[in-house]
Amino acid sequence: MSITASIETLNPDSLSFCNFIHLMFETLLAYLQQRVTLTAEEISLLESAFIPMHLEKGEYLLREGEIPKYGAFVAKGCLRSYVVDNKGKEHIVQFAPENWWLSDTNSMLHRTPTLFFMDALEPSDLLLLDVPSHQKLVQLSPGYAASFQAGFQKHAASKDRRIIATLTADAEERFQNFLDVYPTIAQRVPQHMLASYLGVTPETLSRIRKKWSAKK
Repeated sequence: MSITASIETLNPDSLSFCNFIHLMFETLLAYLQQRVTLTAEEISLLESAFIPMHLEKGEYLLREGEIPKYGAFVAKGCLRSYVVDNKGKEHIVQFAPENWWLSDTNSMLHRTPTLFFMDALEPSDLLLLDVPSHQKLVQLSPGYAASFQAGFQKHAASKDRRIIATLTADAEERFQNFLDVYPTIAQRVPQHMLASYLGVTPETLSRIRKKWSAKK
């Protein structure tokens, strides 16, 4: 689905459309301003750089084999990225709830086909940013550049922790790590998807959850 098609049901001159855009940018600005101070000029640059998009549950942001043009900031909702092996089994790589970014940076930068599928687990509002616009913001907005660098470092650290946990931690420890990384979505994600992310069977995850519930 094209970006235009995803929002074409909203009249750009309507109050609903204006509120839709305003709320998404307010969410993005709140996210950024938790980390940095933005000038009025920087805020104006941000508003001109991002493209709004709405996905219904099950709709795709990206499919394997496509060359991605955009990274996405999730203003509302929840997405996932995953790969499919040669047996057709899904392996979830990342969840992206509110205030998370989702992209295949390597494929975007090198213009190569992605290995990932990215879709919405619930109705989701996104702000999309392409590479030229991102580079412009980094050059012209010190606040955005600082926030992006801090977010990139946090994401890299989280990715490293997950790799280490996958190699060394047992299932319960991996579940605890998931709750540390994604404290708001444990009840929003279907159990079979959470099990896929953790690399365990749904039955194993069910036993862990029952054990944890008994401790409370």
